[in-house]
This record gives sequence, C-alpha cells and structure tokens, in this order.
Amino acid sequence: MTGAEEFTPESERVMRTLRDQIIEGTRAPGSKLVEREIAQELGVSRLPVRDALRDLAGEGLVTPRPRTWAVVREFTPADIADLGEVRSALEVLGFRLAAQRRTRAGLARLRADLDAELDAAAEDDGTRARNAAADFHETVTDLADNALLSELSGTLRSRMRWLLGQHDDFGAVADEHEELYRAIEARDVRRVEELTRRHLATSEVEAAAHQGGGPGQTPR
Repeated sequence: MTGAEEFTPESERVMRTLRDQIIEGTRAPGSKLVEREIAQELGVSRLPVRDALRDLAGEGLVTPRPRTWAVVREFTPADIADLGEVRSALEVLGFRLAAQRRTRAGLARLRADLDAELDAAAEDDGTRARNAAADFHETVTDLADNALLSELSGTLRSRMRWLLGQHDDFGAVADEHEELYRAIEARDVRRVEELTRRHLATSEVEAAAHQGGGPGQTPR
C-alpha cells in the first residue's frame, strides 16, 4: 500500500469519530456540536470539523444551525417509524436474496460478525454487541449481491446503524441473528422471510423500550 492510499483526510477522520460517538450515544441527541470546541478536543483546525459536520448533516445524524455549530439530531417517534418502515422493506428483500445467493466466503464473514456479537452479548458489552449486530445486517446486504439494494442501503447507512443500536437485550438479538444465519446457510428462503419479519417485530419493541416508550408500534 502506498502513502497516498494510506492517507485519510482530516475531515474524514473527524467525521468517523463524531459519527461513532453519535451512533453509540456518547454525544446525546440535542447536544451542541461547536466547531471550535470539537477542533480543540480532536486537535485539528476548524475547517475539517466544518466539513465533517456538513457531511454528517447529509447523512441525517446532525441538524445544522447558523454559523459555526450544529446539534446531534433528535429522532422523533415519527422519524423512527419512517426508518422502521423503510428498514422492513429493504431487509425482507435483503435477507431473502442473501439466502438465495450466499457464498461460502460470504457465510464465513457473516459467521464472524455473529460470533463477535455473541461474544460481546455474553460479556454484556453493549457497544461491541450493537456494532457487531449492525455489521451482521450490512454483511447480509453484501450477500444479497444486488447493486441497487447496496446503493440504497449505503445512503441510509448511518441512520440505519443508529436505529439498529436502539436495543438493550443483546442476547435476544444475537440469538435471533443466529437463527437467521442458520436459515441463510441452509438456503431456506421461506424460513428466512419468517424469521426476518419476527426479528423486525422484536427490534421495534426493543427500540420503543430503549427510547423510553412501551412495547408495540412506535407512535407517530
């Protein structure tokens, strides 16, 4: 690998840091993102911070404010319901195609994501468990081998990773992923579709509980 290939612009490094902090909840919804303060915290100039905040606004994680600051987006119940509806459409398709088109190499990647999630859940490590769960879903999209599905999923990637992080019962989510893995491995399309719909229902309940609401449909 050459030096040019290894180089990562400061704005991208700042964006990755802030994105991870927002998705993991380190920076709470509604909290201020002030260019000067972030620049001092991360040891960079204000320009890459400004660029990072602009890009994160494009990803739907940040709400810009006038001049030199922004806020971490506060997802409303309606936002969460909208994301859930889009997620349902994309994931039923993605999991079905993954079961039909999975390869041995793809299954190995999916198994690695699942094992990481199971290990993190056993250790009650929420950050690692949620990240591994999101990785599992993204690998399923790769296994689906549909360029347009990957493009659409990429557009929503940050918001979907945030949504997939809205759960606290790490063991239950990991167990459902293990069932899905086995159905994909067996190319059992009907079983995959059934499990995906059940998994989406579980995620909806978990998201409502994580947000402080009750079970059932996320209110609009």
